Amino acid sequence: EMSEMSERSKQNVAHGLAWSYYVRYLKIVLPRVKKSMEEFSRANPNMLACRETWKLHILVPLSCDIYDDLEKADSNIQYMTDLTEITLTRAGTKKRVYKHSLYAIRDEDNKLWHCAVEYATLLQSLYAMSQDECAAFSQEDRLEQAKLFYRTLEEILQGSKECAGTYRLIAYAESGEAETHFLSREILWHLQQQRHNEYAVYEGNHPHAPSTTLNSTELSLQISESHLPQPLRSDCF
Repeated sequence: EMSEMSERSKQNVAHGLAWSYYVRYLKIVLPRVKKSMEEFSRANPNMLACRETWKLHILVPLSCDIYDDLEKADSNIQYMTDLTEITLTRAGTKKRVYKHSLYAIRDEDNKLWHCAVEYATLLQSLYAMSQDECAAFSQEDRLEQAKLFYRTLEEILQGSKECAGTYRLIAYAESGEAETHFLSREILWHLQQQRHNEYAVYEGNHPHAPSTTLNSTELSLQISESHLPQPLRSDCF
């Protein structure tokens, strides 16, 4: 009965997607990210000067609207190259390839910041569900599930020792107005915060986030505990 209630309220959708994203992808690639960044930095010492940004930056748009080409999403984002490929045998597929792309992000002073960045691809499933009548999944459902996806993924990664220090989650809500360089500004704020983090902590100051960037505290206030997926009882069988 509890399982049926949870399914009707769609509480397990984002929870399952977050765990799938972690187990099937992030848990595999994140522990290898810094090694790839180190290899690239040795060959290109001037591009990755700040070690604090040697992470995979994961974009989490709450609209679940994902661009396949980041350069088309924002002209201040330029593809540079791919980091070293990770090749593994997984689920019957020989030599399955995992790789990350390195981008140059141009700021207002025409300075280039380099980082590995990609979308949380499973958000595409939430978007597709909201476009399919069979799913009976409204835009309001999609927004709530996107918030829950972020919170769940954040909690999973915070509890993962092997993934510590290898990622940066960038959750944001797009503004209603069309902004040409909205995405690059979101990424740049996170890169700048990481770069100045040690100085900010030392001086007791913290950079202010742009109005569209959401942290876990804000997302927690937007989702009640009743919206979280509930454990299934085992004493009924």
